[in-house]
Amino acid sequence: MNPKNIKNIRWRPLYYHLKHRYASMQNAVVAVAVVIALSWVWGSVSMMQRNYELQRRLDARERELQLRQLEVEMLAYEKAFFQTREFQELAARQYLGLVEPGEHALVLPPNSEQAKADDEAAQPAAAASQPSNLEQWLNFLSGRTVRSLSSDD
Repeated sequence: MNPKNIKNIRWRPLYYHLKHRYASMQNAVVAVAVVIALSWVWGSVSMMQRNYELQRRLDARERELQLRQLEVEMLAYEKAFFQTREFQELAARQYLGLVEPGEHALVLPPNSEQAKADDEAAQPAAAASQPSNLEQWLNFLSGRTVRSLSSDD
């Protein structure tokens, strides 16, 4: 017997069974309905995904618009502040060194390199002596801060 014929013999009963059991007009109609339903579901899901992406982009642009509007309002307030008499006086004092009658201006020379180096060396030591935020809270909650203040008096 030819091996090719053996394959055909094995498939013949299966083919006959499938053809006579499942190949009917009802099953064809159900298969077409399932394909139509799946294509409708696929289209709906893809449309929902597209709408979600568009809504997300729209929300991002609305937030950006609100941010820009706030920036414009802030710049308008700054402009109004810069036009006030108080700001003009502060700017004249700061940049031009002007003083009111009866006041004295003290102009200091810039710091030397030695003074800058001493200041930088002193900063880490001052930061190390101060307790951390957690330690400050624990002292506050336990009452040690009040006791230390009352003992200093």
